[in-house]
Amino acid sequence: MYLITVFGNLLIILAVSSDSHLHTPMYFFLANLSFVDICFTFTTDPKMLWNIQAQSKVITYAGCLTQIYFFILFAGFDDFLLAVMAYERFVAICHPLHYTVIMKPSYCVLLVLVVWVMSVLNSLLESLTVLLLSFCTDVEISHFFCEINQVVQLACSDTFLNDMVMYFATVLLGGGPLAGILFSYSKIVSSICGISSAQGKYKAFSTCASHLSVVSLFYFTVLGVYLSSAAPQSSHSSAVASVMYMVVTSMLNPFIYSLRNRDIKRALKRIVGVPVM
Repeated sequence: MYLITVFGNLLIILAVSSDSHLHTPMYFFLANLSFVDICFTFTTDPKMLWNIQAQSKVITYAGCLTQIYFFILFAGFDDFLLAVMAYERFVAICHPLHYTVIMKPSYCVLLVLVVWVMSVLNSLLESLTVLLLSFCTDVEISHFFCEINQVVQLACSDTFLNDMVMYFATVLLGGGPLAGILFSYSKIVSSICGISSAQGKYKAFSTCASHLSVVSLFYFTVLGVYLSSAAPQSSHSSAVASVMYMVVTSMLNPFIYSLRNRDIKRALKRIVGVPVM
């Protein structure tokens, strides 16, 4: 699954970069999403595979903090980027005549840079608060990676600041992008309903179907992680839900975007040299 995730997302990046027809805002954001999905799985999957192969479940303190930092960084970027992609679809469907003016290349790059900066600052803040905590030796984390909530619960010192930062980040940085996505799609649905022909409605909705599928998969798996972690005696179910969130979602994204997208299929045919269904 890890190899499929890496090669699938690499193919999406190669397809977008090599085909001039795909040098548009929608595919620019898609290439960034594929890049982040590769980085996201690289944060935890190689270590997990090494643990399975070597029958060793040890991680150093520095390694744990590094894993926490990059996990929060790429998870946050994923969340923000999905909101940016929803905004791009909103502009394309609700304001098609102004699309090229609004979604200029420089503006698209600026949006991605803003997402990177916000993700880095959030990850840095949460990681630094963990650095302030004191831990006993030989701590056992009931997970397959250093999940920040699990790590904070094992601290020997006061975790009030960490809890506040995590709650703030979840509400503001988690709820903010979700609110933006819901607002964008409410406007998109309203605009599509205003189209008179059934063919026009289908064409407009089909341009959002892939993104809507990825958003649904992302947020439902995240919801599954937090619901399972809130339940008592939930370490196993939480780990299973986290695998769905971290491995399966990133693996399925390239399939979701390529199976129903003629432009991506055409670009993949040129790269692979064989017909892609």
